Amino acid sequence: MGSNPALHFRYGLLTLLIIVVIGTIGYEIVEENWGIIDSFYMTIITISTTGFKEVRPLSPMGQIFTVFLIISGVLTIAYTGGKAAQIFIEKSVFRRRRMERKLESLTDHYIVCRYGRMGRAICEGLVENELSFVVVENDQNKIERLIERGFLFVSGDATNDDILVKAGINNAKGLVAVIKTDAENVFATLSAREMNPKIYIVARAVDEGTESKLVKAGANRVVLPYELGGNRLLQLLLRPGVIDFIESVARSKDVDINLEEINVGADSILIGKALVDSPIRKDLNIIVAAIIKDSGQFIYNPKSFYIFENGDKMIAIGESKSLVKLTELCMGK
Repeated sequence: MGSNPALHFRYGLLTLLIIVVIGTIGYEIVEENWGIIDSFYMTIITISTTGFKEVRPLSPMGQIFTVFLIISGVLTIAYTGGKAAQIFIEKSVFRRRRMERKLESLTDHYIVCRYGRMGRAICEGLVENELSFVVVENDQNKIERLIERGFLFVSGDATNDDILVKAGINNAKGLVAVIKTDAENVFATLSAREMNPKIYIVARAVDEGTESKLVKAGANRVVLPYELGGNRLLQLLLRPGVIDFIESVARSKDVDINLEEINVGADSILIGKALVDSPIRKDLNIIVAAIIKDSGQFIYNPKSFYIFENGDKMIAIGESKSLVKLTELCMGK
């Protein structure tokens, strides 16, 4: 049968079934006045060693048969149970080792601190955009959900430096802190910024007074859910068409149009070239809605004579395949 525990487990179940059949038939033969129900019941209580009283007094032959049934049943149950435990342990160990290997190879990924309601929505968005991420969570119930979804995760507290290291903080591109309390978000932000000065951090603040603390701790952006939700409700009330368009573009719903943020790298052929002379509009049919300079200057709807520089960040709208080509141009491919 080899060393496959799953195969051994199936053989154990089959053997156990055979023992039940043999025991039922055996009692019917040995104890002539027993029916099939009494024989089946006696077989089950015998091999399970539950200790219930016999349905009827046993003959000497019945007692000998019962002894052999107990021995074979107990050994088979122990063997099958052992294989089931082995399968469970090996599966857990294999899953943990496989996850550890994946975590070690992650680069330019995102770290989501806590898989709550906001964390779950963020993870789904990252999946939609085909981006790599790892979740830091210490709630066992939520970990079970992460396992069901097949998400990479690290079990532990996001405010712990060792846990952040396991999540690949040194090679991560971004981190979002949506833990239960503002204090935990501040600690997680502070630890992440200290360990990776270049990482982009977005943190949630429940209390308005915590916003400044999160910024001082190193957060690039702080989100106040109630304020953000209020603004969204207002915009939906006043400008529903605009919001529908933005969501359709941002989430690529029903249309092959996307809104993308693209960095102009040092090796890009666009550097030193005017917008009108680039292939962005005439070949790729992409609209450059804005350009954000390295200094933080925001240029809305740049003029056709705008000259691209290293470090420029474009906010572009266009077809997904065209945006992929533009990303390659900006990277110098």
